[in-house]
Amino acid sequence: MSLLDRLALQVPIIQAPMAGVSTPQMAAAVSDAGGLGSISVGATNAAGAAEMIQALQRLTDAAFNVNVFVHEAPRRDADLEAAWLKALTPLFRGFDAEPPSSLTTIYQSFADDDDMLAVLIDRAPAVVSFHFGLPDEGRVRALKAAGCGLIATATSLDEASRAEKAGMDAVVAQGFEAGGHRGVFDPDGDDAQLGTMALSRLLVSQGRLPVIAAGGIMDGQGVRAALSLGAVAAQLGTAFIACPESAADPAYRAALQSDAAHHTVMTRAVSGRPARCLRNRFTSWGEAAGGQVPDYPVAYDAGKALNAAAKAQAEGGYGAQWAGQGAPLARSLPAAELMRTLARELAA
Repeated sequence: MSLLDRLALQVPIIQAPMAGVSTPQMAAAVSDAGGLGSISVGATNAAGAAEMIQALQRLTDAAFNVNVFVHEAPRRDADLEAAWLKALTPLFRGFDAEPPSSLTTIYQSFADDDDMLAVLIDRAPAVVSFHFGLPDEGRVRALKAAGCGLIATATSLDEASRAEKAGMDAVVAQGFEAGGHRGVFDPDGDDAQLGTMALSRLLVSQGRLPVIAAGGIMDGQGVRAALSLGAVAAQLGTAFIACPESAADPAYRAALQSDAAHHTVMTRAVSGRPARCLRNRFTSWGEAAGGQVPDYPVAYDAGKALNAAAKAQAEGGYGAQWAGQGAPLARSLPAAELMRTLARELAA
Protein backbone atom coordinates (compact mmCIF):
# COMPACT_ATOMS: atom_id res chain seq x y z
CA MET A 1 0.00 0.00 0.00
CA SER A 2 1.40 3.39 -0.98
CA LEU A 3 1.92 6.22 1.49
CA LEU A 4 -0.97 8.26 0.07
CA ASP A 5 -3.25 5.21 0.32
CA ARG A 6 -2.25 4.81 3.97
CA LEU A 7 -3.01 8.46 4.65
CA ALA A 8 -6.41 8.13 2.92
CA LEU A 9 -6.63 11.83 2.12
CA GLN A 10 -10.15 13.01 1.32
CA VAL A 11 -8.67 15.83 -0.78
CA PRO A 12 -5.40 15.15 -2.66
CA ILE A 13 -3.80 18.35 -1.40
CA ILE A 14 -0.70 18.81 0.74
CA GLN A 15 -0.11 22.20 2.33
CA ALA A 16 3.55 22.98 1.74
CA PRO A 17 5.72 23.31 4.85
CA MET A 18 6.99 26.82 4.13
CA ALA A 19 9.28 27.95 6.95
CA GLY A 20 8.13 31.32 8.27
CA VAL A 21 4.58 30.73 7.01
CA SER A 22 3.27 27.34 8.12
CA THR A 23 1.98 27.03 11.69
CA PRO A 24 0.44 24.24 13.78
CA GLN A 25 -2.92 26.01 13.51
CA MET A 26 -2.76 26.04 9.70
CA ALA A 27 -1.57 22.45 9.46
CA ALA A 28 -4.33 21.25 11.77
CA ALA A 29 -6.99 23.07 9.76
CA VAL A 30 -5.76 21.53 6.50
CA SER A 31 -5.52 18.02 7.93
CA ASP A 32 -8.95 18.26 9.55
CA ALA A 33 -10.33 19.38 6.17
CA GLY A 34 -9.14 16.15 4.55
CA GLY A 35 -5.74 17.18 3.19
CA LEU A 36 -2.25 16.82 4.65
CA GLY A 37 -1.17 19.77 6.76
CA SER A 38 2.52 20.48 7.23
CA ILE A 39 4.92 22.33 9.48
CA SER A 40 8.58 23.10 8.86
CA VAL A 41 11.06 22.65 11.69
CA GLY A 42 14.13 23.34 9.57
CA ALA A 43 14.40 26.83 11.02
CA THR A 44 14.35 25.77 14.67
CA ASN A 45 16.17 23.37 16.98
CA ALA A 46 15.01 20.09 18.48
CA ALA A 47 13.31 21.76 21.45
CA GLY A 48 11.43 24.14 19.16
CA ALA A 49 10.43 21.26 16.90
CA ALA A 50 9.10 19.26 19.85
CA GLU A 51 7.00 22.23 20.93
CA MET A 52 5.57 22.73 17.44
CA ILE A 53 4.76 19.04 16.97
CA GLN A 54 3.14 18.79 20.39
CA ALA A 55 1.05 21.88 19.65
CA LEU A 56 -0.10 20.33 16.39
CA GLN A 57 -0.90 17.00 18.04
CA ARG A 58 -3.06 18.84 20.57
CA LEU A 59 -4.99 20.47 17.73
CA THR A 60 -5.70 17.43 15.55
CA ASP A 61 -5.80 13.65 15.55
CA ALA A 62 -5.38 13.62 11.77
CA ALA A 63 -2.15 12.81 9.94
CA PHE A 64 0.32 15.63 9.28
CA ASN A 65 3.76 16.20 7.80
CA VAL A 66 6.91 17.53 9.50
CA ASN A 67 9.57 18.91 7.17
CA VAL A 68 13.31 19.13 7.86
CA PHE A 69 16.23 20.61 5.89
CA VAL A 70 19.01 18.24 4.81
CA HIS A 71 21.55 20.69 3.44
CA GLU A 72 25.29 20.27 3.15
CA ALA A 73 27.36 22.00 5.81
CA PRO A 74 28.19 25.55 4.65
CA ARG A 75 31.66 26.28 3.38
CA ARG A 76 32.98 29.02 5.62
CA ASP A 77 34.98 31.77 3.94
CA ALA A 78 35.95 34.59 6.30
CA ASP A 79 36.93 36.96 3.50
CA LEU A 80 33.69 36.40 1.59
CA GLU A 81 31.59 36.83 4.72
CA ALA A 82 33.39 40.03 5.64
CA ALA A 83 32.90 41.38 2.12
CA TRP A 84 29.18 40.51 2.27
CA LEU A 85 28.75 42.32 5.57
CA LYS A 86 30.63 45.33 4.18
CA ALA A 87 28.32 45.42 1.16
CA LEU A 88 25.29 45.32 3.46
CA THR A 89 26.59 47.99 5.83
CA PRO A 90 24.99 50.98 4.01
CA LEU A 91 21.62 49.22 4.19
CA PHE A 92 21.95 48.67 7.93
CA ARG A 93 23.06 52.25 8.51
CA GLY A 94 20.07 53.47 6.55
CA PHE A 95 18.04 52.05 9.44
CA ASP A 96 20.33 53.43 12.17
CA ALA A 97 21.82 49.99 12.77
CA GLU A 98 25.12 48.20 12.34
CA PRO A 99 25.60 44.80 10.68
CA PRO A 100 26.68 41.83 12.81
CA SER A 101 30.41 41.73 13.50
CA SER A 102 30.47 38.17 12.15
CA LEU A 103 28.12 35.55 10.78
CA THR A 104 27.10 32.17 12.17
CA THR A 105 25.51 28.95 10.92
CA ILE A 106 22.03 29.61 12.29
CA TYR A 107 20.33 26.35 11.22
CA GLN A 108 21.69 22.86 11.77
CA SER A 109 21.14 20.34 8.98
CA PHE A 110 19.07 17.26 9.82
CA ALA A 111 21.99 15.29 8.41
CA ASP A 112 23.93 16.14 11.59
CA ASP A 113 21.14 16.67 14.12
CA ASP A 114 20.69 13.62 16.33
CA ASP A 115 18.49 15.58 18.74
CA MET A 116 16.04 16.38 15.94
CA LEU A 117 16.01 12.73 14.91
CA ALA A 118 15.18 11.74 18.49
CA VAL A 119 12.25 14.17 18.57
CA LEU A 120 10.84 12.82 15.32
CA ILE A 121 11.17 9.23 16.49
CA ASP A 122 9.52 10.09 19.81
CA ARG A 123 6.61 12.06 18.31
CA ALA A 124 6.35 9.83 15.19
CA PRO A 125 4.39 12.09 12.80
CA ALA A 126 2.62 10.25 9.99
CA VAL A 127 4.94 11.88 7.44
CA VAL A 128 8.45 13.33 7.59
CA SER A 129 9.63 15.19 4.50
CA PHE A 130 13.07 16.34 3.41
CA HIS A 131 14.24 19.45 1.55
CA PHE A 132 17.68 20.20 0.04
CA GLY A 133 18.80 16.57 0.13
CA LEU A 134 18.38 13.12 1.63
CA PRO A 135 19.12 11.66 5.08
CA ASP A 136 21.51 8.75 5.49
CA GLU A 137 20.46 5.12 5.65
CA GLY A 138 20.46 5.02 9.45
CA ARG A 139 18.09 7.96 9.77
CA VAL A 140 15.77 6.54 7.12
CA ARG A 141 15.69 3.18 8.87
CA ALA A 142 15.01 4.76 12.28
CA LEU A 143 12.15 6.92 11.01
CA LYS A 144 10.54 4.05 9.16
CA ALA A 145 10.81 1.89 12.28
CA ALA A 146 8.91 4.64 14.12
CA GLY A 147 6.12 4.37 11.53
CA CYS A 148 6.81 7.56 9.61
CA GLY A 149 6.19 7.78 5.88
CA LEU A 150 9.00 9.59 4.07
CA ILE A 151 8.84 12.15 1.25
CA ALA A 152 11.69 14.04 -0.44
CA THR A 153 11.73 17.04 -2.74
CA ALA A 154 13.23 16.50 -6.21
CA THR A 155 13.83 19.00 -8.99
CA SER A 156 15.12 16.46 -11.53
CA LEU A 157 14.85 12.82 -12.52
CA ASP A 158 18.31 12.18 -11.05
CA GLU A 159 17.27 13.54 -7.64
CA ALA A 160 14.06 11.49 -7.78
CA SER A 161 16.09 8.35 -8.56
CA ARG A 162 18.34 9.07 -5.61
CA ALA A 163 15.25 9.52 -3.42
CA GLU A 164 13.97 6.11 -4.50
CA LYS A 165 17.30 4.46 -3.71
CA ALA A 166 17.33 6.16 -0.31
CA GLY A 167 14.01 4.53 0.61
CA MET A 168 11.56 7.39 0.16
CA ASP A 169 7.86 6.55 -0.14
CA ALA A 170 7.00 9.45 -2.47
CA VAL A 171 8.63 12.43 -4.12
CA VAL A 172 7.60 16.08 -4.45
CA ALA A 173 8.25 17.28 -8.00
CA GLN A 174 9.18 20.91 -7.31
CA GLY A 175 8.87 22.96 -10.48
CA PHE A 176 10.84 26.13 -11.06
CA GLU A 177 7.61 28.11 -10.51
CA ALA A 178 7.51 27.14 -6.84
CA GLY A 179 7.89 29.71 -4.08
CA GLY A 180 10.46 29.48 -1.32
CA HIS A 181 13.77 27.69 -1.40
CA ARG A 182 14.67 25.70 -4.47
CA GLY A 183 15.06 22.08 -3.39
CA VAL A 184 18.11 21.29 -5.52
CA PHE A 185 20.54 18.99 -3.74
CA ASP A 186 23.50 20.98 -5.09
CA PRO A 187 22.70 24.72 -5.31
CA ASP A 188 25.89 25.30 -7.32
CA GLY A 189 25.25 22.46 -9.77
CA ASP A 190 23.56 22.46 -13.15
CA ASP A 191 19.87 23.18 -12.52
CA ALA A 192 17.70 22.38 -15.55
CA GLN A 193 14.99 24.63 -14.04
CA LEU A 194 12.20 22.30 -15.15
CA GLY A 195 8.66 23.61 -14.75
CA THR A 196 6.04 21.76 -12.72
CA MET A 197 4.23 20.27 -15.70
CA ALA A 198 7.35 18.95 -17.45
CA LEU A 199 8.97 17.70 -14.25
CA SER A 200 5.86 16.01 -12.88
CA ARG A 201 5.19 14.19 -16.14
CA LEU A 202 8.84 13.17 -16.41
CA LEU A 203 8.90 11.70 -12.92
CA VAL A 204 5.56 9.94 -13.42
CA SER A 205 6.62 8.38 -16.72
CA GLN A 206 10.25 7.54 -15.94
CA GLY A 207 10.44 7.37 -12.15
CA ARG A 208 9.07 4.74 -9.80
CA LEU A 209 7.88 6.72 -6.82
CA PRO A 210 4.43 8.29 -6.42
CA VAL A 211 4.69 11.92 -7.51
CA ILE A 212 3.33 14.99 -5.70
CA ALA A 213 3.29 18.01 -8.05
CA ALA A 214 4.38 21.37 -6.62
CA GLY A 215 4.90 24.83 -8.05
CA GLY A 216 2.41 27.42 -9.29
CA ILE A 217 -0.68 25.42 -8.23
CA MET A 218 -3.19 27.76 -6.61
CA ASP A 219 -6.70 26.42 -7.18
CA GLY A 220 -8.71 23.26 -7.75
CA GLN A 221 -8.26 23.48 -11.50
CA GLY A 222 -4.50 23.44 -10.98
CA VAL A 223 -4.80 20.41 -8.70
CA ARG A 224 -6.87 18.65 -11.35
CA ALA A 225 -4.23 19.42 -13.96
CA ALA A 226 -1.56 17.89 -11.72
CA LEU A 227 -3.62 14.76 -11.24
CA SER A 228 -4.15 14.51 -15.00
CA LEU A 229 -0.36 14.37 -15.39
CA GLY A 230 -0.31 11.28 -13.20
CA ALA A 231 0.54 12.93 -9.88
CA VAL A 232 -1.13 11.40 -6.83
CA ALA A 233 -1.52 14.78 -5.11
CA ALA A 234 -0.60 18.44 -5.39
CA GLN A 235 1.39 20.47 -2.88
CA LEU A 236 0.36 24.11 -2.45
CA GLY A 237 2.35 26.69 -0.52
CA THR A 238 1.76 30.20 -1.82
CA ALA A 239 -1.98 29.52 -1.84
CA PHE A 240 -1.93 29.40 1.98
CA ILE A 241 0.21 32.47 2.73
CA ALA A 242 -2.76 34.84 2.99
CA CYS A 243 -4.71 32.55 5.34
CA PRO A 244 -5.20 34.10 8.79
CA GLU A 245 -3.52 31.05 10.36
CA SER A 246 -0.25 31.67 8.52
CA ALA A 247 2.73 33.33 10.21
CA ALA A 248 3.18 35.88 7.40
CA ASP A 249 3.56 39.37 8.85
CA PRO A 250 1.49 42.38 7.66
CA ALA A 251 4.20 43.59 5.25
CA TYR A 252 4.38 40.13 3.65
CA ARG A 253 0.59 39.99 3.27
CA ALA A 254 0.48 43.48 1.80
CA ALA A 255 3.23 42.62 -0.68
CA LEU A 256 1.31 39.50 -1.74
CA GLN A 257 -1.68 41.71 -2.61
CA SER A 258 0.48 44.25 -4.48
CA ASP A 259 2.03 44.37 -7.93
CA ALA A 260 5.01 42.47 -6.49
CA ALA A 261 2.94 39.29 -6.78
CA HIS A 262 3.33 39.57 -10.55
CA HIS A 263 7.12 39.83 -10.33
CA THR A 264 8.58 36.99 -8.27
CA VAL A 265 12.34 36.49 -8.55
CA MET A 266 14.81 33.71 -7.79
CA THR A 267 17.43 35.13 -5.43
CA ARG A 268 20.33 34.05 -3.22
CA ALA A 269 20.66 37.42 -1.51
CA VAL A 270 18.23 36.66 1.31
CA SER A 271 19.56 33.32 2.53
CA GLY A 272 22.49 32.12 0.42
CA ARG A 273 20.47 29.53 -1.53
CA PRO A 274 18.26 30.08 -4.59
CA ALA A 275 14.72 30.90 -3.44
CA ARG A 276 11.71 32.40 -5.19
CA CYS A 277 10.53 35.58 -3.49
CA LEU A 278 8.23 38.50 -4.11
CA ARG A 279 10.37 41.25 -5.60
CA ASN A 280 11.09 43.68 -2.78
CA ARG A 281 13.79 46.11 -1.74
CA PHE A 282 16.18 43.38 -0.65
CA THR A 283 15.83 41.28 -3.81
CA SER A 284 16.24 44.41 -5.96
CA TRP A 285 19.38 45.35 -4.03
CA GLY A 286 20.68 41.80 -4.49
CA GLU A 287 20.10 41.92 -8.24
CA ALA A 288 21.98 45.21 -8.49
CA ALA A 289 24.80 44.21 -6.14
CA GLY A 290 25.55 40.87 -7.80
CA GLY A 291 28.69 39.09 -6.61
CA GLN A 292 29.15 35.95 -4.57
CA VAL A 293 26.95 35.31 -1.53
CA PRO A 294 28.02 33.26 1.51
CA ASP A 295 26.58 29.77 1.76
CA TYR A 296 23.19 28.96 3.27
CA PRO A 297 22.39 29.40 6.12
CA VAL A 298 25.32 31.72 6.92
CA ALA A 299 24.05 34.45 4.59
CA TYR A 300 20.62 34.10 6.19
CA ASP A 301 22.11 35.31 9.48
CA ALA A 302 22.81 38.66 7.82
CA GLY A 303 19.47 38.69 5.98
CA LYS A 304 17.49 38.17 9.17
CA ALA A 305 19.45 40.87 10.99
CA LEU A 306 18.83 43.33 8.16
CA ASN A 307 15.12 42.55 8.11
CA ALA A 308 14.91 43.08 11.87
CA ALA A 309 16.67 46.46 11.55
CA ALA A 310 14.34 47.50 8.73
CA LYS A 311 11.18 46.40 10.55
CA ALA A 312 12.26 48.39 13.61
CA GLN A 313 12.02 51.44 11.33
CA ALA A 314 8.64 50.34 9.90
CA GLU A 315 10.16 49.14 6.61
CA GLY A 316 8.88 45.71 5.53
CA GLY A 317 10.66 45.36 2.21
CA TYR A 318 13.66 43.36 3.41
CA GLY A 319 11.94 40.18 4.56
CA ALA A 320 11.97 36.67 3.16
CA GLN A 321 8.66 37.08 1.32
CA TRP A 322 8.64 33.68 -0.36
CA ALA A 323 6.04 33.17 -3.10
CA GLY A 324 5.62 31.22 -6.31
CA GLN A 325 4.64 32.41 -9.75
CA GLY A 326 0.97 31.80 -9.01
CA ALA A 327 1.02 34.51 -6.32
CA PRO A 328 -1.55 36.80 -8.01
CA LEU A 329 -4.12 34.02 -7.51
CA ALA A 330 -3.74 33.98 -3.71
CA ARG A 331 -6.95 34.23 -1.68
CA SER A 332 -7.37 35.54 1.87
CA LEU A 333 -9.48 32.73 3.27
CA PRO A 334 -9.25 30.72 6.48
CA ALA A 335 -7.38 27.51 5.77
CA ALA A 336 -10.42 25.27 6.27
CA GLU A 337 -12.53 27.43 3.95
CA LEU A 338 -9.75 27.47 1.38
CA MET A 339 -9.60 23.68 1.51
CA ARG A 340 -13.36 23.44 0.97
CA THR A 341 -13.08 25.88 -1.94
CA LEU A 342 -10.24 23.88 -3.50
CA ALA A 343 -12.23 20.66 -3.11
CA ARG A 344 -15.27 22.22 -4.83
CA GLU A 345 -13.14 23.52 -7.68
CA LEU A 346 -11.46 20.15 -8.08
CA ALA A 347 -14.81 18.38 -8.24
CA ALA A 348 -16.45 20.91 -10.59
